[in-house]
Amino acid sequence: MAGYAYTAIDTYGKEKKGKMEAPDEERVFHTLKAEGLYPVTIKELGILTRDINIQISNPVKTRDLSVFTRQFVTILNAGVPIVEALLMLEEQTENKTLKKAIASSQLMVQKGERLADAMRNQGKVFPPILINMIEAGEASGSLEIALERMAVHFEKEAKLRALLKKAMVYPVSLGIISLGVIILMIAVVIPGFMDMFGDMNMEMPPITLAVMSISDFVVTRWYIILGVLILIGLLVFIYANTFKGKMFLSKLKLRLPLFGKLNIKTVCARLTRTLSTLIAAGIPLIEAVDITARTIDNLVIKRILMESKEEIARGVPLSVPFRSSEVFPPLVTHMMKIGEETGSMEEMFNKIADYYDEEVEVTTQTLTAAMEPVIIIVLALVVGGMILAVMQPMFSMYEQFDGSIIGSDPAAGIGP
Repeated sequence: MAGYAYTAIDTYGKEKKGKMEAPDEERVFHTLKAEGLYPVTIKELGILTRDINIQISNPVKTRDLSVFTRQFVTILNAGVPIVEALLMLEEQTENKTLKKAIASSQLMVQKGERLADAMRNQGKVFPPILINMIEAGEASGSLEIALERMAVHFEKEAKLRALLKKAMVYPVSLGIISLGVIILMIAVVIPGFMDMFGDMNMEMPPITLAVMSISDFVVTRWYIILGVLILIGLLVFIYANTFKGKMFLSKLKLRLPLFGKLNIKTVCARLTRTLSTLIAAGIPLIEAVDITARTIDNLVIKRILMESKEEIARGVPLSVPFRSSEVFPPLVTHMMKIGEETGSMEEMFNKIADYYDEEVEVTTQTLTAAMEPVIIIVLALVVGGMILAVMQPMFSMYEQFDGSIIGSDPAAGIGP
């Protein structure tokens, strides 16, 4: 038995800390879940007070899960038994973590365990939504339908993630190139001119002195800059892995200018897609909300979902806590209310998800198009300022040179 310290969130969104002994971190995770707590971090208390921080995260990508579920349902529809289907999937899977989990699940199913229980035993590999959907499919005798829905769900989720990543490639690349150009100017180009100007004993304009001072500091004190950047990065990393840090970043992501709206739209698309998929499988709304909360990384949204679960248990419609949170757009709460009144929650959630999938795509393209000229303008201003700082003393030098030539004109010293 090992000792573990944990940080978790209760159903009211409050932070809970404590310690317990368990064989491994997975047992701690499931024990906390059984107590109605949502684990944020679990730390193994090692020798010499060394803590090993274990993040609760899924090592398998959404794209891997989409391929897995699509292949699984295709094989089952061909009439292949589950045990043989899992063997085939193990051979076809490239992701090592997923491959190992499939092999372990296959052995457990072969021994008589249900597929959902076998997958649940694999820790963080399979997400809660997949396990619960398979459990509902096994109970109703419609496993193929459940897997088909999950295949569609993961495919759309993977498409959304790929869209966001693709949209950021060009701006990030342009930003890195811009930073490289600026560093090259400061560390290589400017020092060359500094030596030339130093030999001439010229009076430098303020902008030139400022650029030369910055360049000299970067070249001669680069290790200080590197050390400060590493220290800042380390402090940010440590803070970002605390509960307060994660909550701060979660709030920041939803409030950032321009990007905040994109993040909210992305959350709306993922959240409603998950709820629609779960409700379509016959899972009760209160349980669907609980499962969805476990699939959301943003702690602000997670807390809203947990509070909503408590409200649903009291008989309050889901749209009420969503509206009072003031996080979700009015369109979401209005369509949810219509779904509650007409008994078509699944359909409404699906429509909301489809709408925000399109909104995310349009917003992403708009932001990408807007960021490109901004980065180029900033780069032009910075590089242009450096060039101006270099050219000003050169112009002064040329003016002095021309003046000296005119002043030493031989014709001026010839008498009549």
